[in-house]
Parts: sequence; C-alpha cells; structure tokens
Amino acid sequence: MRINGFDYQQVPVAGGVALHTAVGGEGPPVVLLHGFPQTHLMWRHVAADLAADHTVICPDLRGYGDSSKPAGTGAYAKRVMAADVVALAAALGHDRFALAGHDRGALVAFRAGLDHPDAVTHLLSLDVLPTLDMWDVMRGTTASVGFHLYLMAQPPGLPETLIGASPDAFFGHFLDLWARDPATIPAPVRDVYLAACRDAVASIVADYRASAGVDVEHDLADRAAGRSLRMPVSVLQQDWGAALGFDAAARWRAWAPDLEHTTVHCGHFMAEESPTEVVRAIRALLAR
Repeated sequence: MRINGFDYQQVPVAGGVALHTAVGGEGPPVVLLHGFPQTHLMWRHVAADLAADHTVICPDLRGYGDSSKPAGTGAYAKRVMAADVVALAAALGHDRFALAGHDRGALVAFRAGLDHPDAVTHLLSLDVLPTLDMWDVMRGTTASVGFHLYLMAQPPGLPETLIGASPDAFFGHFLDLWARDPATIPAPVRDVYLAACRDAVASIVADYRASAGVDVEHDLADRAAGRSLRMPVSVLQQDWGAALGFDAAARWRAWAPDLEHTTVHCGHFMAEESPTEVVRAIRALLAR
C-alpha cells in the first residue's frame, strides 16, 4: 500500500542502511517521521494535503517498514536515526527542511533539532515528551500505561522472545487501545502495520532499548550543557499531564523557548484521526 501520487525509492543514508521513502509534491521541503507501531503510511492524509505546495518526504525509519534493519541497540540511538534523516534530505537535494514527527519519529525529530539546528528550520512533535522527561514522569501505578517501555528496555533476549511469540497480539493491542476512533485505521492499513511490525520485532525492540540507555545519556548531556531547540517548535499532545500528573507544556518549554503547545482531543494516532488539525498545525508552524 502506498501514498497516492507519491514516488518511492530506497535512499542510502549510512553504511549499509537505506530508507524506504515516499516523495511527492513541489516546494519547500517537509519531512514527516512516523511512530510506533506504524510506517510512513500513517501520513497518507497529511502528506497528500501538504504536497499541494511542498515537497513532502515520508521515510520508514531505520528498523521499520521496508527500511534497513541493522542489528544492535547502538544502531537505534536517536542521534544515529536523526543523522539518517539529515542524510536523506541532503540526498534528495535539501540542506534545510521542516521536520514533523509522531511518537518514535518525534523523538528522532527532537534529536535532529538539537544535533542539526542548521538543517531543521521548524519542528513539530505529535504526542510525546522528550525521552528524558518521559522517563521522569513515569512513576507509580500510572506508569502501567507505558508497560511496553519497560518491557523493551530489558536486555536482549526476553523481550524479543515474548513479543515474537505473538506479534500481532502485541502490536495490535496498541493500535486498538490508542485510537479513539479505530475506524480511522481501516483493516487494510492495520494489516500493513502488523505485517511490518511482525518482520521487525528485533529492530523495534532495539529502538526502544536505546531510549532507556544511550538516548537518556544524550539528553542528560544536552541538559547539563544548557542546549535547547533553536527553531520554532509546535507540539500537539493529548492531555497526558492531567492523567499522569505533570505540566506537559512546561516540560517542553524547558527544551524549546519558541514553543506553541496545544492539547488535542483526538486519540494518539492524530495524523489519521484528525489530519486536518495536524495539517493546520504544520502550516501555522511554517508561517512562524
């Protein structure tokens, strides 16, 4: 299944790693990074709208979909995955670009903004906190909502075995639980997501394991050095703060001085559940 009107290619971005990428439209470049447990296809509605006046670039992240899946936790440090995105844009002829990410893709976008401020002109995050803050707010019984974070943080072996024993049940759980309106992810699309995850258990676990180790180390170093996102930043987020007891906007503002933070009322998969709202947020961000 593909995004209508988009061209597809495998773009080499690092030694032995290529990203499966959909490209469409003409104009200023916007890169869209998908989340878990999905592929670039989650952007199909948003991408089609933006392509009217932008070059829209939608890759599968390394380790996901039809992109390369190198072995090892270090291969999934968000610093490494962010470098993939910058290399991808450069390979397509863009040294500067706007960047939007959802869920895992938002963590990659966050790292790209910190590490490559001269390349990322604007940054949109959908429904996450930065990694360091995410771990900080997860405590007590409310942390059960993030059980998968703790499962996939375990040393190699057990998480892969447990998830691999019934991958459709595991990944399907999140598609069903996190969508306020499951009809916005129709069966053929859901099947694409499940098939992609089924073939990527080890690399998806490695991505999450990196967020419990090396990604935290990188965030801690940046916080100690006083680094922040220098570009305009917009965040769309469910009201996780009310549920888990934290101030989401304040958490983000510590990293992003030029911040527009909006609480939304759709489910987690907002690019599919509320694409008009996401497009509106992207266009407003690009106008700042």
